[in-house]
Amino acid sequence: MKTKDESRVRPLRVTGSDSPSTLDRVVVRHRRAFTLIELLVVIAIIAILAALLLPTLGIANTKARTLQCLGNLRQIEICWQMYAHDNTDLLVPNNSVTYIGGTSATSGTSWSLKDPSPTNVAAGMLFQYNRSLAIYHCPADHSTYTDENGLQQPRARSYNMSQSVNGYPEYYWLLQYYIPYFKHYTQIRNPDLPNCLVFIDENENTMLDSQFGMPTDWYDGSQTWWDMPANRHEQGANLSFADGHVEHWRWHAPMVFQSWYGGIPPAQLTDWYRVKRTIKQTMN
Repeated sequence: MKTKDESRVRPLRVTGSDSPSTLDRVVVRHRRAFTLIELLVVIAIIAILAALLLPTLGIANTKARTLQCLGNLRQIEICWQMYAHDNTDLLVPNNSVTYIGGTSATSGTSWSLKDPSPTNVAAGMLFQYNRSLAIYHCPADHSTYTDENGLQQPRARSYNMSQSVNGYPEYYWLLQYYIPYFKHYTQIRNPDLPNCLVFIDENENTMLDSQFGMPTDWYDGSQTWWDMPANRHEQGANLSFADGHVEHWRWHAPMVFQSWYGGIPPAQLTDWYRVKRTIKQTMN
């Protein structure tokens, strides 16, 4: 005979309404962990994917730096055109010049002073039109210069201005007969506006001043680099032209500095002539 308490105890029964949600509350399921081999396979797959993606990311970063450099040149080019507009067609002076052999000169009247320091960039005659130091420096330029205290400092400026656009105007009058230049914007012909170089991304090994120079036909016609274009953009450099547009030029051979007034390696001649065509060659 059952007691009163025993009659209240009912066996646990699983019905259709109890499964599976009711069982989930009372049954602890066992989950199997990764084995060591499986974990190593996952790591290997991740490493392979990373190896495939890293070169792509590197190329993307290189392209981004090239585009930013082109943007910098475009902004400085606008400043250059604004100066001519504000000064009755006169091009900004390009007087900061260094002579190889110990003689140097830096005029306070120039688009930028000689040493590529932040102070000299800010003292330039174009800085009033865009007071951003960043636009004067190529993001791919990691070179340094020696400051007045003998310390190595990052360059604040990576670009130089062509001797053809008001180069040497107040520095030494005789040079105009050997190194011709345009003094006014409307005088720019041969090369014309779309083909006349204004700013160039210069090689850090030849950047001793703020002017980009080359021998002209009236000087001596020699085949040599006075100043060398940069090589940091996938074996190329960026340039701006007098009509306001910018271009990326890739070289046939690497622009590697060897020595001052050295001959042009045969592999560089095609590029040397290409750059020379952007420079005013005669007084006409």
